[in-house]
Amino acid sequence: MSSSVTRWVQIMERGYPVAEVSQRLGVSPHSLYAWKKQFAKVASGDANKDAEIRQLKRELARVTEERDILKKATAYFARDAK
Repeated sequence: MSSSVTRWVQIMERGYPVAEVSQRLGVSPHSLYAWKKQFAKVASGDANKDAEIRQLKRELARVTEERDILKKATAYFARDAK
């Protein structure tokens, strides 16, 4: 992301109008709207990745617990078999 886009994101998050921001940065309002659209896609992609990471961590915890239970059961039955 270019420095103009970074500055734009910071300014737009503060609620300034597009016309004022485009004038301050020396770019067209069309460019700002294009950046906004592009940034929204990136942000939604990050949210999807975060949700997937949370889901995978929950699944890992469940599978780890199942493995530990099976280890204990194996040790218990192996001890009784002797």
